[in-house]
Amino acid sequence: MRRIKVVTDSTVDLNETILREHGIEIVPLTFTIDGQTYTDGVDFTPESFIQKMIHAAELPKSSQPSVGAFVEMYDRLGGEGFDVLSIHMTGGMSGTVRSAAMAAEMTDTNVTVVDSKYITKGLAFQVLEAVQMAERGCAMEEILARLDEVRNATQLYVVVDTLENLVKGGRIGRGKALIGSLLHIKPIGTLKDGELNIVNNARSHAQVVKQLSKQFAEDVKGRTVKGVGLVHAEGCKLAESLKSKIHELTGYSQIEIEYTTPVISTHTGVGAIGFTYYCE
Repeated sequence: MRRIKVVTDSTVDLNETILREHGIEIVPLTFTIDGQTYTDGVDFTPESFIQKMIHAAELPKSSQPSVGAFVEMYDRLGGEGFDVLSIHMTGGMSGTVRSAAMAAEMTDTNVTVVDSKYITKGLAFQVLEAVQMAERGCAMEEILARLDEVRNATQLYVVVDTLENLVKGGRIGRGKALIGSLLHIKPIGTLKDGELNIVNNARSHAQVVKQLSKQFAEDVKGRTVKGVGLVHAEGCKLAESLKSKIHELTGYSQIEIEYTTPVISTHTGVGAIGFTYYCE
């Protein structure tokens, strides 16, 4: 049986240590900021991207990797003796997974492409599960079945602190943004089946913490927590408050707080957090 190599994209929100340890291959997205094109993860870190975004004249624009970039990687990995499992961010927010699927048709390498239906840590959960199973010698069919289970058990919430980037990106109208700003609303969205929908509105960060920690406590009761991710776009204080409240309610403390991917920062703006977990 041929070895399986896991490929993903730069929205995965996994640190370099983990990527190197498991040999996970990354195909990066690119960004255009004030007419200058940058490669995600190469030309800037998530932290430095936020500063570029804050000072940019216009909202940065992201571009999916080219089909050719995928073909080049798939050809190389096939030549090294691998079959490829290529897992990517939701097709509802980017054409990345479609580029990967097109490339899979153009290469001689045996490539299986998966739409994770998630972003950031929701994508990372599936990538880590896949690579750990591949390291144990599991077959592709077994890995794919397990990814379905992980995907169905995942919950992902996004909290936006300012509506400015959602307006600039055409996600909501200026009238709604003005009303939201006047009411100091903090929208809470959830990503399910690849689509982001607003499920609640909080009036303060304290309400955000209360709602999300309560939801987490209810979801994990009597179950085993398999993974938790907490990322932010200069929203570390809110993330820390949520982590503390979760520990208070459930005793669970194995949560690392990290900067999120530039794709999410662009859509949500400064001050946002992403909270993802799965339990079984």
